[in-house]
Amino acid sequence: MQTPDWGALEAVDGVRLSWNVWPNSKIEAAKCVVPFGALVTPRKHLPDMPSVPYDPVRCKGCAACLNPYARVDFNGKLWICPFCYTRNHFPAHYAQISETNLPAELFPTYTTIEYTLQRPNAPPPAYVFVIDTCLVEDELAALRQSVAQALSLLPENALVGLITFGTHAHVHELGFAECQKTYVFRGSKEFSTAQINSQLFGGRSSGFQGGGPGTRGEMNGQHPGSNGQPNQPSQKFLAPLSECEFTLSAILEGLQRDSFPALPECRPARCTGTAIACAATLLAATCPSAPARALLFVGGPATDGGGAVVGKDLEQAMRSHKDIVKDAAPFMRKAVKFYEGVCTQLCTNGHALDVFACSLDQVGLAEMKVCAEKTGGMVVLAESFANTVFKTSFTRMFSYEGEDALGVSSGGVFEVITSRDVRVAGCVGPCAALDKKTLPGAVAETSIGSGGTTAWKLCSLTNDTSLAVYFEVANSGGKEGSAGTVPPAQQQQQFFLQFVTMATTHSGETKLRVTTTTRRWTDGGNVNDVAAGFDQEAGATLVARQLTWKMETEEEFDCPAATRWLDRSLIRLCQRFGDYRKDDANSFQLMPQFSIYPQFMFNLRRSQFVQVFNNSPDETAYYRMILWRECVLNSLVMIQPTLMAYSFNGPPEPVLLDVCSIAPDRILVLDAYFSVVVFHGQTIGQWRKLNYQDQPEHEAFKQLLEAPKADAREILDKRFPVPRLVDCDQHGSQARFLLAKLNPSSTYNSGAMGGAGSDIIFTDDVSLQVFMEHLKRLAVAS
Repeated sequence: MQTPDWGALEAVDGVRLSWNVWPNSKIEAAKCVVPFGALVTPRKHLPDMPSVPYDPVRCKGCAACLNPYARVDFNGKLWICPFCYTRNHFPAHYAQISETNLPAELFPTYTTIEYTLQRPNAPPPAYVFVIDTCLVEDELAALRQSVAQALSLLPENALVGLITFGTHAHVHELGFAECQKTYVFRGSKEFSTAQINSQLFGGRSSGFQGGGPGTRGEMNGQHPGSNGQPNQPSQKFLAPLSECEFTLSAILEGLQRDSFPALPECRPARCTGTAIACAATLLAATCPSAPARALLFVGGPATDGGGAVVGKDLEQAMRSHKDIVKDAAPFMRKAVKFYEGVCTQLCTNGHALDVFACSLDQVGLAEMKVCAEKTGGMVVLAESFANTVFKTSFTRMFSYEGEDALGVSSGGVFEVITSRDVRVAGCVGPCAALDKKTLPGAVAETSIGSGGTTAWKLCSLTNDTSLAVYFEVANSGGKEGSAGTVPPAQQQQQFFLQFVTMATTHSGETKLRVTTTTRRWTDGGNVNDVAAGFDQEAGATLVARQLTWKMETEEEFDCPAATRWLDRSLIRLCQRFGDYRKDDANSFQLMPQFSIYPQFMFNLRRSQFVQVFNNSPDETAYYRMILWRECVLNSLVMIQPTLMAYSFNGPPEPVLLDVCSIAPDRILVLDAYFSVVVFHGQTIGQWRKLNYQDQPEHEAFKQLLEAPKADAREILDKRFPVPRLVDCDQHGSQARFLLAKLNPSSTYNSGAMGGAGSDIIFTDDVSLQVFMEHLKRLAVAS
């Protein structure tokens, strides 16, 4: 039996569900183990999607948008909502509607449609650059160059501001051209929003409203509809790039290292938290609820003021995962609480925080992650500001045109509307919950991720931002007239899901995208019918997000607990959907729809998302943040990397992610998402060192060396953040980047070699084969 191509469905609507046929009762749904959910990419580039220049027609009962599944009475000019069954009148301008004259939103094939809302363009975006000056001179020079390049990519009407920080935080006044003028905040002191506001604006902060969602607020006495530019006194800190470019360039060129050098055996005094709080307050006061982002460039840990993560004394080490588990990280709780306060202020006003952390040490990303996570800000972790990972990622952030462009949008609201027997459990992704429930009973009692609502705020999102929405089957199976008790003849009935996303594009237009999709109920006891609709790739991604969310939020849910939870879930799934005789492991067989799901779980439990050993808390926070915002395909590459082999024997081919795939006359390319490894077998490596590729008679060898590098460059060009490129030879020190990801089918104590010229892995980890044998034995146990 051939499994459907779920990826092709995603290309039409940007939606992918873990289960495409749902059991009709809560009890039967619980037996399916893998959560019922959808991965939605709300701004995905869809070439065939229609775009219309008017506002949508909404249901007066549940606020769902008119869609192809609505029943239409052409004579009475009525439509019946498929979600709440409310009868709605068409507006006056739909008077000419008929079976032969349909609006675009009623075309059967237009399940996804984008509306350009008829409202004034948003004011130009604002960017506040928050720059660490405790860097060594080479790092500071590289950062200056990157920021100067970014300024050349910004639109001329964009508002820009500058804050530099070291021992103290300096807010630069760009509107004062006569001389350079800054407002200084003591780094060792924790300032409230009111104090920052008072010092910057002298108490004249009529623009600072707190900027509740959906409100513009008046910006210092000026109505936002006039020209989008803030008046005095706020224009002194945020000015249009065309007016302050010279002043800003002069400040950047003259930017020196912090004038308070670090004491011997001490870290520099760095007040990262104070600088971020100043940026958040400045943006809230000058452009509440308008597109704006603070870009933080940091090169070391915060040691002073609010948000400090470590003391200045170098004898005191940065917190590790072990310290956090033992509650031996004295700064962590206070720092997290501080950044949660900043995050609330950013989310309230719809502003984003981007973090570019370039350091060999940790910078405190684990504490400040809530700010970037809930506001949808970009996060890039690199070793240096001169590193390609940072420089290319930072430049790509400002690309808006073309299919592969990042296409950053702002001020988004994502809303989910469901049929009656489907409840929303929550959302895991770069979003903040809004207090909204479309209908009574639309929200599940148990939350997964950001729950208790059916709408979320997306302060910033890209064309690739993907949200995981979790659902719960509401019907207990015992209510009269519900799906659980209907006659078999009617059990093919449908249910509907609608995803509504509003966002402001870089050009200032407000777009509203509506995706309406339908699936069907089935009798929960019909295992084959339920299994036929299982999408194992989407299922693995939803489980990975749920698992990492539990690890982030539940203190008792550490690595061993997470591994046990995964293993037990997998055993229960195999017992439910496997075909076997009791206590006979050899008879065990999984349905084709589940064939590679155990493999995904094997790699997930070994991945950096679950196993924190050899990763710092900052790295773990970074990996999980990226997992929470990427689509199914990219998430699977993170969980189970892809391996391609290049040889003289034929064209490039995918090979098993196994140590037996290593051969001396092969080049392997591993795409592990965060890094791309070009690995040369022993013979190829020796030939390369002897420069055979430079000899005319070895042209084929030269082409063999160039092909994997070209493919690796193609991956680097399309991805954000840009992966690290590792070029290594077999038995070289950097070969560890490949060996760490391979299935250890032959280890130092297994006694089996993968073949002539292959390799062994020095590990006590079990191999996939052993894992599968244990899984079968436990699944068939009576």
